[in-house]
Amino acid sequence: MKGNFKMLAKTLYGFESILAKELRNLGAGNVKEGVRNVSFEGDTGFMYKANLSLRTALKIFKPIKTFKVFNEKQLYRQLYTIEWLDYFNSSQTFAFDTTMNSDVFNNSLFVSQRSKDALVDKFRDTVRERPSVNTSNPDIRINIHIYNNDCTVSLDSSGSSLHQRGYRTATNIAPINEVLAAGLLLLSGWDGRTDFLDPMCGSGTFLVEAAMIACNIPANINRSSYSFKNWSDFDESLYEKIIESRLNQTREFTHKIIGYDKAPSAVRKAQENIDNANLTEYVTIERKDFFRTEKPVENGLKMVFNPPYGERLNIDVEEFYSKIGDTLKQSYPGTNAWLITSNLDSLKHVGLKPSRKIKVFNGKLESRLVNYEIYEGSKKAKFN
Repeated sequence: MKGNFKMLAKTLYGFESILAKELRNLGAGNVKEGVRNVSFEGDTGFMYKANLSLRTALKIFKPIKTFKVFNEKQLYRQLYTIEWLDYFNSSQTFAFDTTMNSDVFNNSLFVSQRSKDALVDKFRDTVRERPSVNTSNPDIRINIHIYNNDCTVSLDSSGSSLHQRGYRTATNIAPINEVLAAGLLLLSGWDGRTDFLDPMCGSGTFLVEAAMIACNIPANINRSSYSFKNWSDFDESLYEKIIESRLNQTREFTHKIIGYDKAPSAVRKAQENIDNANLTEYVTIERKDFFRTEKPVENGLKMVFNPPYGERLNIDVEEFYSKIGDTLKQSYPGTNAWLITSNLDSLKHVGLKPSRKIKVFNGKLESRLVNYEIYEGSKKAKFN
């Protein structure tokens, strides 16, 4: 279609297929999965919609130039030929981010520095003024990706990572990344058609993401900052129409979303984040010790949680995970339970046979998303 261009969405390991599905459902064209990324095509409005709506994307890049590079002089010349004034002006700040796997260059900071030199020289030679570098909070982010001798220069349309949704102002120890939480929920099959419980909810990230999925609320509706808003061609009226259109596609949710935590501070912080996300009518948070609870609903229950691993919270791993298994077996019949852990040995102590194990990463920690199906009645005996 006219006006379409190629884009690249970055994601976490193992989330490529669910991000590709999200993109197809949004209406993206030519969707192709990569490693920790998915390429696709769309127009400017779709770029706005992707940033606003995608739950498992970390960044949305718009490539503006690709070329072969064999030395630093070629890199400089190619960067210099880009008409940077088409994208932003000299009063704005910028920063380069470089990722590479190449025998030509071995220092990403050096590549960013030479790219900066080319851009600044182009501005000086064209308008006798230059924009300033701001590495912490620039108006414009530019990504350099070098693989072997192939270089791609892209505008980063997102700016700060899209996991920064805008609702989470209060966190506890070891909070889970919002994109990771959303992806784990989607991998678990969460679709908002049952009741939901996070029995160790911490700052409430699973609860917020679960409610937003259930109600089809755009993932980043609470976020106000995107780099594309600083581009020369930003179309504010189009952006507002995209927001209105996406909000018109929300749906009602008739089940319960419940969060437990035994720490009063966690309950307060989770409630604050739920309030920030405007989801108070859908989510209930209670101060409870999961190991002293029973299933709070009669019908089927989806449970997704992030128990402590013993990495940053000091626990007796064997005892703790044994209690998880005992509580599920004794008090949660008819529950589809999922948990993520990076302590793979801990799963030996749960005492239940998992029906699925999915390899994921929590930051740099290799982890497993594990599913336990707790049946009612006679089927429950197979887990004892």
